[in-house]
Amino acid sequence: MTINCKGSLIDLSTPRVMGILNLTPDSFYDGGKYKDEKQILDKVERMLSEEATFIDLGGYSSRPGAQDITKSEELTRILPVVELLMKKFPNILLSIDTFRSDIAKPCIEAGAAIVNDISAGNLDPKMIPTVGKLKVPYIMMHMKGNPQTMKSMDHYDDLIKEIQLYFSAKVAEARKAGISDIIIDPGFGFAKNITQNFELLQKLYLLKFQDLPILAGVSRKSMIYKTLNNTPSESLNGTTSLNTIALLNGASILRVHDVKEAVECIKLVRTYQK
Repeated sequence: MTINCKGSLIDLSTPRVMGILNLTPDSFYDGGKYKDEKQILDKVERMLSEEATFIDLGGYSSRPGAQDITKSEELTRILPVVELLMKKFPNILLSIDTFRSDIAKPCIEAGAAIVNDISAGNLDPKMIPTVGKLKVPYIMMHMKGNPQTMKSMDHYDDLIKEIQLYFSAKVAEARKAGISDIIIDPGFGFAKNITQNFELLQKLYLLKFQDLPILAGVSRKSMIYKTLNNTPSESLNGTTSLNTIALLNGASILRVHDVKEAVECIKLVRTYQK
């Protein structure tokens, strides 16, 4: 199981870590933390030294109820950081967390390697054709509605079956557009309540089809801190626990705020599975 990132084949048969760099002032956990070049470079250098394979950059907060921003504002937040990181770390594999093709395209042209779309093309009909032309890996996530409305859209007659059908249709659409490397993200917390999130985690292996890698993004989310009655800043231990379950149930990429702990989690699970 491999994906092609800028001519290099990344083997996902060994799970990988994607470190999160939020460039938004209103992210649920680390919003506004990275405001200048030194803070950004220090954070990314630390994640790379801790063995992150990918760094995921986001300029649009997708937390429930997040404020909508213009394309211009999103691009202003993210493109200069892509350029900064490519200059400092020429071999870095950057993932661009956006649902807008007009953001994805210039960032890929500036050196980013992956497009990470929370809407799988539903919020921008140009996204999937654009990614097909760019010839880069595409992370497609399951979500209903948008960040402003998704919290009220958590009704499912059969959660897993509906997600399976969603990805079946979306993968076919992506293949038709010429996208070779597809990663599926079940979208923990996106149009799903806590009970549904845990059902999804328990049955994650049922989303395995066409040998496509699965990305799990549970890091410090409300399914952890609301269950434990604590806060996102107190949710590292809970994150590690759920990352372990995700790996045992088939996850190939862990998208996390805390790289070192996720890498250790992967090493322990792989040793356990030998």
